[in-house]
Parts: sequence; C-alpha cells; structure tokens
Amino acid sequence: MQSESLYDAARKWFFLIPPIMCPLQFLIDAPFGRFAPSNDSIFVVDGIKSWIVMELVSPMTFIAVLFRGPWATSTSAMSGPQVILAGLFIIHYLNRAIISPLRTPSRSKAHISVSLSGIIFNLANGALMGTYISSPTASAFLEGAFSRPYFWAGITLWACGFAGNILHDEVLLNIRRNSKAKGKRNENKVGKEHYAIPHGYLYRYISYPNYFCEWSEWFGYALAAAPLPALMPLTETMKTIQPPWLFFWAEVFMMIPRAYKGHQWYHKNFPEYPTERKAVVPFIY
Repeated sequence: MQSESLYDAARKWFFLIPPIMCPLQFLIDAPFGRFAPSNDSIFVVDGIKSWIVMELVSPMTFIAVLFRGPWATSTSAMSGPQVILAGLFIIHYLNRAIISPLRTPSRSKAHISVSLSGIIFNLANGALMGTYISSPTASAFLEGAFSRPYFWAGITLWACGFAGNILHDEVLLNIRRNSKAKGKRNENKVGKEHYAIPHGYLYRYISYPNYFCEWSEWFGYALAAAPLPALMPLTETMKTIQPPWLFFWAEVFMMIPRAYKGHQWYHKNFPEYPTERKAVVPFIY
C-alpha cells in the first residue's frame, strides 16, 4: 500500500510540474550547449562525461525497479509485449547515454545545475516507467496486444521516431566533425564550439527535428504501452494517466522552450537563416 501511494503521488507530480516549469524556461537560457557558460568554474563540467552520467540514471533506475520494485518480476514471467517495451526503453537509452555521446567529437561544457536537474528527472522517469511496465495495470492492458493494430502502429511510430532522431543528430555531428577536421573554433563568435546552419531531411522545415522525432518516438511508445488517459476533468486525468503518457507529456513541455530559444538563437547569429523554417513542428510552430 505504501508503494502504491508513493507511485500515485509521483505520477501526480510528474503530471503537474512540467506545465508549471514550461513558461519559466522561456525566461532563462539553460547553461549548456550553445548557451554554455563561457567562464571556467568548479560548477562547469565536461559536456560529454556529464551527459553520460546524467542519461545513464534512467535505464539503470528502470532496470532496478523493473526487477526489484513493488511489482518486481522476472523476464520469464513478463509477457511478450512487456519484454518488447522494456527492450525499446533500454535501446533508446543505450544510444542516448552511451553510443551517441561517445560518437560526438566534442561538446560544449555544461553547468552542473543542468546535470543535477537531468539526474532528478531521469531518476523519477526511470522509476515510474519501470514500475509501470512490471505492474498489473500494464500486464492487463497488454494482454492480447499482439493482435491489436494500434500496438503495432505505436511500435512502428517509435521505430520511425528513433531512426529520425539518430538521422538528424548525425547531421549535427557531421557539422562538428567537419569543423574539427578543419580546425574551426569560436567561429561566428557564438561559443566554444563551431555552429552552422543544418540542412537536409526535416531541417528543411524545422530547426529541431531531433526534438520532433523524439516526441514521435515516445508518443508511439505510449500508444503501444498504456491506455489513453482521460482528458477531462483534470483530477480524473491525474488518476488515470500512466507513465508512458507522462513521459511524452513532460518531454513536450520541457523541450518546447528550448526549441523556441534555440530557433531564436539561430536567427540572431545567422542572418541568412531560412525564414520559412518553424521551430519544432513543421508548418505550425
């Protein structure tokens, strides 16, 4: 009973905090990436190492709770859909926490507050997702999932979003690789790393296709993994919304301000930046 109460409280706060934080993030520049601190300080940490530590928290917590949490199970006791969904979560973070940063030639430093905030988010999200996937609620919902078209539609959308995320990240990595090969640093006076206008694929329409693809990825995951939450009233939504939908919900609210401010940054630092591009949703925003 205590575990269930804690789980329900965590779901409620994970639902409430992102929309509260969203407008505040429009007022500040999170100190990492293109907004990285220019000064050296004990609070400014290595970009690649801090990213790995921050992102590894989520899959480690997910696995720990999956097998040691309130509804702990074993792989053999999990249904096929549960195993697939657990695997997809781990695959995403295997790329995000290890493969992608190790393939990055260089990354701007970050303020430690960014890393600590990320650790807190990933700790909560990993715990909620691991608890849900092993829960009786997930087990009941996923019974017979292989015969439901929207389960496979969700898995397909997850795969397309995952592939699109990697594809568009590769465009940015190539900009960094090419600049490093040519010895370019501090170009355009926009920071310690070299930045240029990305082109190709969804960059034709938006400044942050990697964000858009990640939203598509986790929307597809939620569609496959959990029942649709009640939309009204708010109290009912908080009671029924499950962690896969909470993850999608939180990502949208937390990433929209970053996309907007980054989009404005591109226009400020590159006068030739394509005016027809939107920030993060093609043709809309």
